[in-house]
Amino acid sequence: MKTLFSKNLRYLALAGLGCLTALTSPAQEAASAPPAEPTVEQRLADLEAYVNNTARTPDVISKIPGPGPGHNAWQMVSTALVIFMTLPGLALFYGGLVRKKNVLSVLAQCMGIAGMVSILWWAIGYSLAFGAGNAFIGDATYRFFQGVLPGNTGAGYYWISDTMWAMFQLSFAIITPALIVGAIAERMKFSAVLVFVAVWMFAVYFPFAHMVWSTTGFMCGPLNPNAAIKAIDFAGGTVVHMTSGWSALVLCIILGPRLGFGKESMPPHSMVLCMVGTGMLWVGWYGFNAGSALGADAIASNAFATTTLAAAVAGFSWASSEWLLRGKPSVLGFCSGIVAGLVVITPGAGFVTASSAVIIGLLAGVIPFLAVSYLKKLLGYDDALDTFGVHGVGGTLGAILTGVFADESVNSVVGPLKAGLVVEQLKAVAITIVWSVVATAVIAYALKAVMGLRATPEVERQGLDINEHGEEGYVS
Repeated sequence: MKTLFSKNLRYLALAGLGCLTALTSPAQEAASAPPAEPTVEQRLADLEAYVNNTARTPDVISKIPGPGPGHNAWQMVSTALVIFMTLPGLALFYGGLVRKKNVLSVLAQCMGIAGMVSILWWAIGYSLAFGAGNAFIGDATYRFFQGVLPGNTGAGYYWISDTMWAMFQLSFAIITPALIVGAIAERMKFSAVLVFVAVWMFAVYFPFAHMVWSTTGFMCGPLNPNAAIKAIDFAGGTVVHMTSGWSALVLCIILGPRLGFGKESMPPHSMVLCMVGTGMLWVGWYGFNAGSALGADAIASNAFATTTLAAAVAGFSWASSEWLLRGKPSVLGFCSGIVAGLVVITPGAGFVTASSAVIIGLLAGVIPFLAVSYLKKLLGYDDALDTFGVHGVGGTLGAILTGVFADESVNSVVGPLKAGLVVEQLKAVAITIVWSVVATAVIAYALKAVMGLRATPEVERQGLDINEHGEEGYVS
């Protein structure tokens, strides 16, 4: 009897468990079952999204699960182009403008910065720039590129690899501090340059990349609906050119002028190298601006066109201004104007029309020219290669003009932000100037006290090449 009761109890328990299993298994199966295979319509919608460089079809297994090959290919090309801007473009542009005893020092500074910044970016910089964090700085989520995988997408845009997004942004992080080299050329110690840049990246660049381009950024109007300042910056007017340009001004003032500045002639040693570097910068800038569309689409095409027009018009208008005021159009004027046009169009390249780019190019050729030719003499600072006049003044001008000329017909993100955009751009400009100036002053004075900033007078007279690098650019 006891045995029969035990058997019946066991059967009842099994039956109850079976009923419970029957009740819970559909939900469990639904939770564990893979998403349904896409229908033909859904697959077509996903393909259309890829062609149009828009969001993937939600809740559907994509037949293109990783990066879209065309858009990702353009991102790889763009990244290579931006790195090409620094090495060799900027290096040759700056190298040609210094005296021949210092040409290698400029090349070494550009290469040293490229290597050091790459290490910082991999270790923590990318995470500080694009981790969620708060409105002003990211976090350590992506330290040492954790979770940054080549087959994943979405960190930068829908169809580009997360790894390529990180590399594309690295190329911006490399060239930004390298621009500062132009202001302090021919007199700052190589060791001081590297230490200054390392600290400056944490104090200025990483925060601004986050504030302007991160989905949680303080000044990221297009991506952060809660941004305190709803400004727009397509490819780096504030992040790249204003931060480097205004920091360069402060650093060159604290560093002091070159020996003999204002008393002896210090002409460029090779305008040929300068012109070659300018051409490389112009070509590389297509990666900078058109690459910031994050895909091979209409916005990239627009950025390509506006970049071309602004550079060409600015080069012509700068040289024409020289011709009018000084009697001769110089090759240096053409080169400086082209770079100024590229700088000024950068924040608006994917937001403004081709006709607006012509106007922007005209202003880019005239206003930075006046800053370089007259403001520098008026104030007496030794910005050796006119980093502030071109990048500081040009970047500021570009950020403001972007607010004036941004057009919803070019880029739909402008629509909700257009009302009051000029005011928002002015706010972003003011914050960028104050932050860059104060941070640079603190870093520079601290390093001046701890390790010194500039080479000894004897080293400066002999040249940085032979004394700091043990080499000469030209051996007769």
